Amino acid sequence: MFTSDKRYILKSIFTYIIFTIITAGFGFGYEQFSHEVYSMFMIYAFLVPLVLGALPLIIISLFFSNHLPSRLSLNLYNSGIAALTVGSIYQGVLEIYGTTNNLIFVYLIVGTLFLIAGASVYIAKIANPK
Repeated sequence: MFTSDKRYILKSIFTYIIFTIITAGFGFGYEQFSHEVYSMFMIYAFLVPLVLGALPLIIISLFFSNHLPSRLSLNLYNSGIAALTVGSIYQGVLEIYGTTNNLIFVYLIVGTLFLIAGASVYIAKIANPK
């Protein structure tokens, strides 16, 4: 366990918290100018980086500090969270505008695949420590 690994995890937690605040602020600002048309995807988009990003890393750093995720697993996982967050905001924008898009499911699929890939790399590292 290196100090740089712990610092990287703490930096990631801090980044997720900042990303959560920015996403919540963007959603709030967008809702203020949407002429009283609301979207649950826009309102709750901030929960994606909070619940899927910051909370798991906090739990891992507190209770499983001897099994910190590698940078590869974190980068894959971060990409999944980014895709899901952007997809949620985009779906919210489309709902507020009053239209749809057939390709919106791509964000969900790609985001989920990146989350699974990141979690798989993390579990593989725990199962086979070298």
